[in-house]
Amino acid sequence: MSKETKVITKSDIVDVVASRVRGFLERGEIHLPDNYSPENALKSAYLKLQETKDKSGKPVLSVCTSTSIANSLFDMVIQGLNPAKEQCYFIAYGQQLVCQRSYFGSMAVVKNVAGARDVWGEVVYKGDIFEYEIRGKVKKIIKHSQKLENVDGKNIVAAYAVIEFDDRPDHTEIMTIADIKQAWLQGQTYKEGGSSVHHKFAAEMAKKTVINRACKAFINSSSDSSILVGAYNRADDARAEDEIDTEIAEQANMRIIDIEYTEPEEVVTDGEPEPEKNEKPAKTAPKPPEKAQNPKKPDPGQQALDGPGF
Repeated sequence: MSKETKVITKSDIVDVVASRVRGFLERGEIHLPDNYSPENALKSAYLKLQETKDKSGKPVLSVCTSTSIANSLFDMVIQGLNPAKEQCYFIAYGQQLVCQRSYFGSMAVVKNVAGARDVWGEVVYKGDIFEYEIRGKVKKIIKHSQKLENVDGKNIVAAYAVIEFDDRPDHTEIMTIADIKQAWLQGQTYKEGGSSVHHKFAAEMAKKTVINRACKAFINSSSDSSILVGAYNRADDARAEDEIDTEIAEQANMRIIDIEYTEPEEVVTDGEPEPEKNEKPAKTAPKPPEKAQNPKKPDPGQQALDGPGF
């Protein structure tokens, strides 16, 4: 029997998560928008999960652990997201399923959960007049004038996002184009000189990047709910870990080649027919072969990935 059935039965996941959410709400540990229905969001999410597949084309409900599926649904509800509104989607990183916010989802969290009035972003092009000030830790845009002829995706200088509030100072995030490109490089699709969506729609992607940065910075710095902060950051942590694992796997493949290269130096003298041809060196030749027979099949790929609690 698999370890998973001892934790949560997949057919009961929605009920388990709904019950857990009700408990947090009753104890006042989480707060959700008045117009948000956790039950409806969970039902929509489970319908999405039934048709969601991993990179190998396998259904995530059969590949991912029940615990990670439950956690991804819980994270979705804690952030007040609904996949039916394209605010989030589910991605499998190995056996771990995570709820990944979309661009719209990041704005929804800040508006619905953090109480923001509006979230918007803008791009600064070469030739624009752009001024801002910093007072303490608060940045404020003073002036941004732009001419139509400046608007060119190849001439982006920076981008900024503003989270507006009625009852507190606005939160402003500013990123240079170097910062933005560095953020893009963390993913798998963007490469300098390539033809990805970042190159084709540079302005829109720059705005999305800085808005996501602003939302994450605000939630992490101002939210008093550790549950919300944990749910907000979990997808990014899982993605980073998966990218690291992918890089390790790629490097491991290279190491296997290195191992096979060092072994033949010992195995070259490992032929049993050679001693038969030259009787004199036969007394000294058998020693290396006996040592060379041990390092067979190091099998570096067999490594258990189960984490604690699975």
